[in-house]
Amino acid sequence: MLSVVALGGNAVSPPGKEGNIADQFAATTAVCVPLADLICQGQQLVITHGNGPQVGNVMRRVELAAEHDIYPLTLDIIVADTEAGMGYMICQCLMNELASRGHPRLCTTIVTTVCVDGDDPSLANPTKPVGPFMTAEQAQRHAQRDHWKIVEDSGRGWRRVVPSPSPKQVVELPLLRKLVAAGEIVVAAGGGGIPVRRDGGGAFRGVEAVIDKDRTSALLAAAIGARRLVILTNVEHVMRDFGKPGAALIETMTVGQARAMIAAGQFAPGSMLPKIQAAVEFLGASADPDAEVLITSCERAADGFAGKTGTRIVRESAARAAV
Repeated sequence: MLSVVALGGNAVSPPGKEGNIADQFAATTAVCVPLADLICQGQQLVITHGNGPQVGNVMRRVELAAEHDIYPLTLDIIVADTEAGMGYMICQCLMNELASRGHPRLCTTIVTTVCVDGDDPSLANPTKPVGPFMTAEQAQRHAQRDHWKIVEDSGRGWRRVVPSPSPKQVVELPLLRKLVAAGEIVVAAGGGGIPVRRDGGGAFRGVEAVIDKDRTSALLAAAIGARRLVILTNVEHVMRDFGKPGAALIETMTVGQARAMIAAGQFAPGSMLPKIQAAVEFLGASADPDAEVLITSCERAADGFAGKTGTRIVRESAARAAV
């Protein structure tokens, strides 16, 4: 079965650590254990990943370097750099893990560009959190000194936000389809892909933004015919009334129920909301009648595939058939 597996940026750069290269390799090595479990079970994976913490750190480096007359990097180049670097780490760690089990495989990263609308309203209204969490004092200092737009993020602290336009087209899709058809392990669309637009002459131009990786993962999964979109995060289940006394885990949710819960404000922006929105988008676009979405923790990925944990999001027809 072909699945697109979306890793969060925090899976490679866990909260509470500096997030240096040694930390990232250690975290990536751990993440690749459950991925290797799935591959050894015969699952075919296309792996995507977030890059919010990494992009935030590079943006901070750019601002510090500017004080020493070092040329700046645009946001599309920063996304490209982190996509390549993180893809390199994932591929190396996954190949090492598979080889240690006596199942050597090659894995490659496709630095992926994604077309967006140059008039997307989000370009004038930044909403995408990037970088580490900050205290209110740190946030105020950056807002005043660096002119960052900063918001409070789901009760977890303050974060910088940047524009996040909707993904419209994966530019390298024909190449990705060839690799998928050949059964290769591919890392693609890291960080949601590099945002580009076409100018009046049809040429590609970079856009100063980042794209939500879950939405791009949904777009990619439908386009390559994946049976399953798997979003791995830091919790085993989606919760109803999260953080409240009556909180309850959700094992199965239909698209209609997901839409109703989104409308009721059940899911926090910058946290679970984009994952549920991506699930709805994938199931709306997929041509596979058995398509489904699995949301669970990275550590329990294999159990999630086996139906032992996680939240499944399905079409109404699939839910009726299961009754």
